[in-house]
Order: sequence, then C-alpha cells, then structure tokens
Amino acid sequence: MRLKFLIIICFALFLLSFGVSAQVIETGKQNPTIDYNRLKNIDTVMNDYISKGWLTGAVTIIIKDNQLIQYKGYGYADLESKKPMPNDAIFRIMSQTKAITSVGIMILYEQGKLYLDEPVSDFIPEFKNEKVLNNYTIVDSVYTTVPAKRDITIRDLLTHTSGLDYTDAGTLTGSTIYAKAKIPSGFGYFNANLLDRMKALGKLPLMFQPGEKWQYGLSSDLLGCLIEVISGKNLEDFFQANIFKPFGMKDTYFNVPQSKVSRLPTVYTEDSLHHVIKWSSTFRNFDPDYPAMKKTYFSGGAGLSSTALDYAIFLQMLLNEGVYNGHRILSPRTVELMTSNQLDFTVNGTTDNFGLGFQITTAKTAARNPRNKGSFSWGGYFGTTYWADPKAHLVCLIMTQQAPNSHVSFEQKVEDIIYSSIIK
Repeated sequence: MRLKFLIIICFALFLLSFGVSAQVIETGKQNPTIDYNRLKNIDTVMNDYISKGWLTGAVTIIIKDNQLIQYKGYGYADLESKKPMPNDAIFRIMSQTKAITSVGIMILYEQGKLYLDEPVSDFIPEFKNEKVLNNYTIVDSVYTTVPAKRDITIRDLLTHTSGLDYTDAGTLTGSTIYAKAKIPSGFGYFNANLLDRMKALGKLPLMFQPGEKWQYGLSSDLLGCLIEVISGKNLEDFFQANIFKPFGMKDTYFNVPQSKVSRLPTVYTEDSLHHVIKWSSTFRNFDPDYPAMKKTYFSGGAGLSSTALDYAIFLQMLLNEGVYNGHRILSPRTVELMTSNQLDFTVNGTTDNFGLGFQITTAKTAARNPRNKGSFSWGGYFGTTYWADPKAHLVCLIMTQQAPNSHVSFEQKVEDIIYSSIIK
C-alpha cells in the first residue's frame, strides 16, 4: 500500500514538473489566510451604494490561492422589475476583451507564426509606409501628414503605442477622421467586414509616431484581425478552440445564445443630474442588446460578453503561468513577458506601466495602494474591472453595467477590504 502511495505521489510530481497540473479553482473550502468576518464589509459597502441609488447592481468574485473565496451578486440585474442580480450574470465586458485577444496573439507567437517586433504590414500590406497626422482643420476635415519613422509592430498594438485612435471613444480629431472613413469603434453591432475595415484603417494617418506615447485605440481590434488573417479562423472560432473550450469557459461569447440572453443585466447610465437612468437603444450610437444580435464582425477590443467566474478562470490561468484545467496554452516565460513593464513612460494618467495587454502596477503605485507591485489589470467601458496579484496569489473582479458612474469609489473600498482581509 505504501509503495502504491509513493508511486502516485511521484507521478503527480512528474505531471507538475511538466506543467500539466489541472490547477482549477477549488470551491467549498475555507482559506486560512482570509479573515471572513472582515470580508463581510464588502456586503456593507455594496448594499450601501445600492440603497442610495448610486449603483444598480454588481457581482464580485475573489480567488485566493486557487480557491474561491467570494462570489456574490448585489442589487438588481434590472432596476425597474427589481430582478435580483445573480452571480452568474453575463456582462458586456467590452475592453476586457482586449486581454483575451492579447493572449490569442501570443498563442500564435509561441507557434512561431509571428514575432513581437514584426511589422503589421507583413500581414496586412495597407499598414506599410504609414503617415502621421501633422495638422488638422476640424471645420473642413482637411489634414496634413508626415511620414512615419517606422511601420507599427505587433508589440505596439499590445502596448497601445501604435498611434491608432478610437472612433466615438477617442480624441475629437481621431474620432472625426475615423467616422468619416466608416471605421467601426467595435462597440456594439456592426454589419461590416473586419479585414476590409482594418485595411481602410491602415490608409488613415496615425495620431503620433509609433512607440512614442501610450494612447487607447483600435490596436486590439487590429490584433483580432491579425489572428483571423494568420490563423485562417474567425476570432469567435479561434477563441472557442484555443481558450474557452479547454478551460471550461462556458459563458463567454461574441454571440450570446438566446437560451442565455435572460442572464444579461440591463445597462444603465446617468442623466445630467447624475441620476441613474436606463441606457436607450440609440444612446451613444449603439444598442445595448448587441450581445444577442447575430454578428460576424468580431471586435478584439470590445466584443465579448462573459461572467465573473469565466473571466476569473482566464486570469487564474495567467497566475498559473499559462495552464488551467490540465491545458497549457502559454509557457511561463510568455506569461512573464505579458505581465512585465514594456514602456519607458507611465500610462493612462497613472504611475503605472503597461505590459503586453495589461496595465502593470509599479513600485510607486504599490507604495500608495493595496495591490502589490507586478499586479496586472484593466476593465471595461460599462463598469467592469479586474486585477490579478501574483504576489498575493489573488484574482478579483467587480462587474457592473453602468457607465458613467459618479460614485465609482466603491471599487477602491472593495479593494481595500479585500487586502485588509488577508491576514497571513
């Protein structure tokens, strides 16, 4: 019996040495490093904001040491009908799509189908010999350009230093130029061809010289297009085959099935007095029902819908150095690259840096806030946010469907409570 036990242990260690441990999120256990009484303060904060009418509803999830610590719905999925928010609500995660697209491109990187400093023009020639905006007259949309010092690269796209802007959500100049050329923002439903629109984007001027500054834009949409061009699969099929299915992410979609549409919370915004109101079907030019609209234009920057648990699985895979549920999709070194500082300057008005798809917490930021140095994070337009902290072995998400929110301070309070509950 003892020999049999030793054989089992040795086999398990052998599997671990090759990185094929399942490393799935465990449920039903108390984690000795957590003070659960302290953690209950999250309930007080969330319920307070909801009772004051500052927040309609939310889901929070906390994973510590591969264990599910908390997974709760608060408030309402629909304020008008008082439908409670279930913890398995399917959220429009918008820009949280970007991290999944970044992992997708790194899967192809590991297959030797591209290198990080390879010009985008190697795959889409319309991005060769680009121009950079010099002067722009908004009255008549006339602009002048200067030559780009170099072509944009895949690394530029991953770090948002490409010079690309956003339609609708970008600068006034970039938005105007892009809208005139009918370049989709990626927000909502579009009856268009992704490759065709990205080729058109390649003929427009960059907002600045590649690599010289950080600016949010259509970089991840272009990465999604590159995945389609290089892999020969559409982005929906590529994600399903290489990420969602292997990890058991059963509720993450570009096209949410009709059988699950009822799990989509209602989207809210604010009026001029900061009162919460329902997002209309024409507000800001996109219908919030887009997850249920059958589409073939897959935005790698904003198109996915998902649950807090599914996205926590994705982040746990990264904390596991590329493996989850017995499936390895990235090597430890590639995950390390993705979550390392890539830039010589700070980003997004913070003291943080940026990796290959994530904002990275620096030592200066960590000295002022609970997250540890090296944590990686981002969020989504409709009020979803996440971070993963490798030092604390922690994955956290706060999911809402409300933008903007004048009382978003609840996010910082929840984060503070989480770290104050870690006692070992």
